[in-house]
Amino acid sequence: MRVLVLGGGGREHALCWSIAQSPKLERLWCAPGNAGISVVADCVGLDVESAEDVVGFCRREMIDLLVVGPEAPLAAGVSDAAREAGIAVFGPSQAAAMLEISKAFSKEVCVASGAPTAAYGVFDTPDAAKEYLEQHGAPIVVKADGLAAGKGVIVATTMQDAQNAIDSIFDGPGGGRVVMEEMLVGEEASFFVLTDGDTVLPLAGAQDHKRAHDGDTGPNTGGMGAYSPAPAFTAEIECVVMERIVSPVLAEMRARGMPYSGVLYVGLMLTAEGPKVIEFNARFGDPECQCILPRLVTDLLPVLLDCANGTLKDQPLNWKSDSCLTVVMAAQGYPGAYTRGDTISGLDEAGAHADTLIFHAGTKAQDGVTLSNGGRVLGITALGPDITAARNRAYEATDAIQWENGFFRSDIGWRAL
Repeated sequence: MRVLVLGGGGREHALCWSIAQSPKLERLWCAPGNAGISVVADCVGLDVESAEDVVGFCRREMIDLLVVGPEAPLAAGVSDAAREAGIAVFGPSQAAAMLEISKAFSKEVCVASGAPTAAYGVFDTPDAAKEYLEQHGAPIVVKADGLAAGKGVIVATTMQDAQNAIDSIFDGPGGGRVVMEEMLVGEEASFFVLTDGDTVLPLAGAQDHKRAHDGDTGPNTGGMGAYSPAPAFTAEIECVVMERIVSPVLAEMRARGMPYSGVLYVGLMLTAEGPKVIEFNARFGDPECQCILPRLVTDLLPVLLDCANGTLKDQPLNWKSDSCLTVVMAAQGYPGAYTRGDTISGLDEAGAHADTLIFHAGTKAQDGVTLSNGGRVLGITALGPDITAARNRAYEATDAIQWENGFFRSDIGWRAL
């Protein structure tokens, strides 16, 4: 098979790494890719949000499967254009991806399908949002309705914080509308399923660490580390999530004429009343993908193709019994302003152990040197017989990397431990 993966982050490196191991693979491309991805795939300089560019490349190179990594190409309608051109696509349609593209739409679907979620309101002006705030008080969760690169969610603990959050979101990239939500209490978990629109396969659960600094302090980020499996996400909870959330939500999407295919990420709060939906994503989580795929024994590539072709089999995936943990190294200042172009060394030593993987995110190769080229830059990932062993191995590898302006959390996995 000839495969093109769209994206250039740690999630896409993990996808390319997994796909590259398939005996069914003939050739693999990634656009735009990064320094790490270039080791396992041919990186090409396409505009991944341009349907014309992507479809043209797929036709020239006779691509058998297009795998959409990030959300932006879905929002731009790239998956629809590729399907119309007769190309098999792993990833939902633009309409189905509204589950992620619009927080207001996802809440509407939850209510219509009966999926448990937080009480909320949707507002088109800052004044209306602040009036709701006065009625409900803080703490409260303030969300950008639109896409905001994983950082459009602010947990406001005071009224002033909430007012500032409303103003910043209306002025930000996901602005235009704000969703105000009740703050749920419990442990967060991420759960992923694969689907062709009808058949649904549970993929795995994981726990992410959203805050920038140790002790879950600092601003929200795209994710500073993750581990899988998550002890808090038990087999019993998985059954409840499948029955009360995943199945009814996918049925509601079919009823609306926008059947969902691809991977569905369900962000959950495990409350005292049971699991409740925080959000949906229309793609693999990052960094959850980096600690889920190394545990997968089943060949991923034919499963992705079955999702694209509507031929997914109701056959459980096979998993290693190992735990897996990812530590994200980010540029100082992230998720705010940061510099690019720093030299990073020690990567070969860090990844020398057979159960250690270095997934690149914001990197580029120049004159044989790896340079930082983003906010989240590396995902140091390790397998082990339990979370403690995986964690220790990941941090040993992290300590081997030399990067003057890099930082990471030292407490990834603390909930499980």
